[in-house]
Amino acid sequence: MAERIDHVVIHVEEQLDDAEEKYTRLGFTLTPRGHHSKGTSNHLAIFGDDYLELLGVEPRNSSVRWGHPAGLAGLVFKTADADHTWRHLAERGVPLEGSGPQGFHRPVVVDGENLGDARFRTLRIAADRIPNGRVFFCEHGTPELVWRKQWQEHANGAKGLAEFVYVAVDPNAAAAILQQAFGGATVTRHEHGVRFQAGPTAIWHLTREGVARHYGVDVALVPQGFERAVGLTLRVDSAQRTQGVLAANGIADSVLDAQAGRVVVPPAHAHGVILAFAQP
Repeated sequence: MAERIDHVVIHVEEQLDDAEEKYTRLGFTLTPRGHHSKGTSNHLAIFGDDYLELLGVEPRNSSVRWGHPAGLAGLVFKTADADHTWRHLAERGVPLEGSGPQGFHRPVVVDGENLGDARFRTLRIAADRIPNGRVFFCEHGTPELVWRKQWQEHANGAKGLAEFVYVAVDPNAAAAILQQAFGGATVTRHEHGVRFQAGPTAIWHLTREGVARHYGVDVALVPQGFERAVGLTLRVDSAQRTQGVLAANGIADSVLDAQAGRVVVPPAHAHGVILAFAQP
């Protein structure tokens, strides 16, 4: 089973308009608003073979709840065969929700033209193993309706997902479910936590102090006594060029570390996410 990220989810609750404005200002090209058959709505920032999803609900669907706090809340792995992945995880003793993969869809409309329904099948690790978020697997039935070239160029230079960062009281315990699902071959231990490598994307489980050091931010920006995903790093060719775009869009408090080749945006600009853009 491949250990690659398909997408990450930022839960914005009923603030889709605000999230769209904020992430456009951050230099992302967002897809038109999509509406899932299960009642949620979204905007996507599509990269080479992964993407970022802003997920929420419109007022007419306010009774639909995702069940997690706002902010970075979903880590989604790729699967080419949801049924096979279900069997594989079950054989490894990974607790799963429901009795099998679940399907849903959303229409894809571009410039007033309905291109058809994007279709997905997903399976989810049991909620009690993922504090304040979800880890699940997604099979795309219609990838050509998601990865469209017109959506893959971003003013900020974002090319793909580089890091997904959790804050955890006990990083080893928090990371155990991924080791159970995939094995420990790509796990390394560090001073303040654990790193799991999923293709080009690193998944970190770090202490609160570890998150602050990792991003070079004040520890006060990291939730205290609250385990959840808090940080997202995207690959860019030039952090300086990204910083220029952010400055031109009025985000004056982003911090460029030219030596490290990274610019960090405070969470107030990104719906509670510590957002970084980093050169390889």
